[in-house]
Amino acid sequence: MVAMAKLISALAILLSVCTYVDGFKASGFTRGHATFYGGSDASGTMGGACGYGNLYSAGYGTRTAALSTALFNDGGSCGQCYRIICDYASDSKWCIKGASVTITATNFCPPNYDLPSNNGGWCNPPLQHFDMAQPAWEKIGIYKGGIVPVLFQRVPCKKHGGVRFAINGRDYFELVLISNVGGAGSIKSAYIKGSKTGWMAMSRNWGANWQSNAYLNV
Repeated sequence: MVAMAKLISALAILLSVCTYVDGFKASGFTRGHATFYGGSDASGTMGGACGYGNLYSAGYGTRTAALSTALFNDGGSCGQCYRIICDYASDSKWCIKGASVTITATNFCPPNYDLPSNNGGWCNPPLQHFDMAQPAWEKIGIYKGGIVPVLFQRVPCKKHGGVRFAINGRDYFELVLISNVGGAGSIKSAYIKGSKTGWMAMSRNWGANWQSNAYLNV
C-alpha cells in the first residue's frame, strides 16, 4: 500500500506539470467526416481501445468518439478533446446549421479495407474520421444522414475532479490507467519513482494504460 501511494503521488506530480503548466491551446480547423455508433443511449460505446471502461462512471458520458487510424496515433490521442462542427456549406441536407459539439477521444475506429474509403471504409487511412457516440453526433447532424462532412479542431479539455489513476499489478509490473486529464487531455510520457529509486520512464502498454517493469517495493 505504501508503494502504491508513492506511485500515485509521483504520477500526480508529473501529470500536473505536463497537462496544466504547458497551457494547451486550440488548433486550427481541419476537414473530415463523422458517423455514429453505440445506440441512442451510447451504451454500445463502453470499453474501447483507450481502456476507460464504463464511460459514464469514468466521467466521459456520451460526448465521445472513436478516431480513425490517421487521428488515433496508436493510442497517443486517447483523452484528447475535439470541437466538431457539421459542414453545413458542404451538406445543408443533413447538417444542423451552426451546431457544434465537443467530444473526447475514447476509442479506435479500425479500417475496413474490404470497402472503399468513400463507401463504408470511412476509417481507412489516410482519412481523418470520427465515429461519434450517437447522442453527440445528433447534436450536429440529422439521424437519417448517417455520415456528414465536418470541420474539427483539437481544443483544451475541461475536466473536473482531478486526474484519476487505476492501478493494477504488483512487484515487477505496474499497469496504470490515467484518465480524466484536463488541458491537453492525452499523456505524452509518464514516469514513476519508488521510495528508493530515481525517476524511471514508463511505456504505453495500450490506449491510456502505462506500464513499468521496475521493482518499487524497496
